[in-house]
Amino acid sequence: MSVFTRSRKTTFLGGLALAGASALVLAGCSAGGGTADETDAPSEPTEELALTIGTALPQTGNLAFLGPPEEAGVAFATAQINEVSEETGLTLEVVYGDSGDTDNKAYETEIPRLLGEDVSAVIGAASSGTSLQFIDQLVGAGVIQFSPANTSDAFSTYDDNGLYFRTAPSDVLQGEVLGNLIAEDGNQTLGMIVLNDSYGTGLAKYVQEAFEAAGGEVVAQPTYNTGDTTFDAQISEVLAADPDAIALITFDEVNTILPSLFGQFPADKMYFVDGNLKNFGEDFPAGSLTGSKGTLPGLSIDSISAFTGDLDAFLESEGTEPLTEYSYAAESYDATVLLALAALAAGSTDPADIAEKLIEVSGGSGEGDKCTSYAECADIIVGGGTADYDGISGPITFDEVGDPTEASIGIYEFGDDNNYVAFEG
Repeated sequence: MSVFTRSRKTTFLGGLALAGASALVLAGCSAGGGTADETDAPSEPTEELALTIGTALPQTGNLAFLGPPEEAGVAFATAQINEVSEETGLTLEVVYGDSGDTDNKAYETEIPRLLGEDVSAVIGAASSGTSLQFIDQLVGAGVIQFSPANTSDAFSTYDDNGLYFRTAPSDVLQGEVLGNLIAEDGNQTLGMIVLNDSYGTGLAKYVQEAFEAAGGEVVAQPTYNTGDTTFDAQISEVLAADPDAIALITFDEVNTILPSLFGQFPADKMYFVDGNLKNFGEDFPAGSLTGSKGTLPGLSIDSISAFTGDLDAFLESEGTEPLTEYSYAAESYDATVLLALAALAAGSTDPADIAEKLIEVSGGSGEGDKCTSYAECADIIVGGGTADYDGISGPITFDEVGDPTEASIGIYEFGDDNNYVAFEG
């Protein structure tokens, strides 16, 4: 598979930084595809397809807080796909599994279990480092791996036989946005505490490049390993360097790190990333994080409020509590829809056939009619046309290596309640 040479341009628009790849720049939030309502039902199907996919999302481990929104996105999309199965001829079954992390290694038993269910694709993992532990196993079995949250640049050049896709953008983009944000806030020196895996070190690299290109200096960047439980050495090293700002490039270990920073470093000089940006609420004393900022790939939560409202209503109808976090729910929803549309377009549940159609149904072929829901896109396909799905998380539009060529990076700020909202600039 060839690799696209990427040109990047980032624009700050209030609480949203919009970043485009392959010289494509997302011009505004309206391109994100609207809500997830199913409207016009498709017409006559061509044949019956029974598609089975698995998930390897974090039910346990250091990204377990991302599991509920990601699994909810898959479940919501599945329900809508199956609502119109009589018209499309395609039914979708999901086998849910736990990716865990590189410490508990839940994937070592879960991936073989999923493969034993004869899945055509596996959605997951959330962590890039965890995905790298089983991508060869899936590719070797001829099964698609589709992550809603992997951001490591390693996947853009990985030898995956055309079977790896993701709806989250590469860390090249998030790093650029975060590094520039820290510099634009007037900080001249930066310390970072970094998870020592492909996600953490990769993102730190691009934050550093952007920050230094803006005239700043990174003065400390100690690392730690998955499974570590004490971070005194890393915290001491960063504080000793006396930086203007600290970027925490971590997963859920941030819960242990933060209490040691409170009172020693100003909250409004701390920066979070997608691996740890969450609503901490009463986990910490009120006001502990006031003014802290963070970045998260995807359209801002405010701009997809219709989707999150529909998602919570769906969960309530299923007897499940509404979500408290929505990170990567839209990306997981879109991954599920795209897999179903690709199977429908291929008229097949064979993974290789589905993979061949994923670029097309995302609009990557440059052809097709725009559509913003599974039912609308399926109607086009069943009618003999080519669908170009614009999702909840954005236009997506895969390139030849399965990366989205258009992406958005949301910028958020914590309030006195230790919860985050879109940064208004």
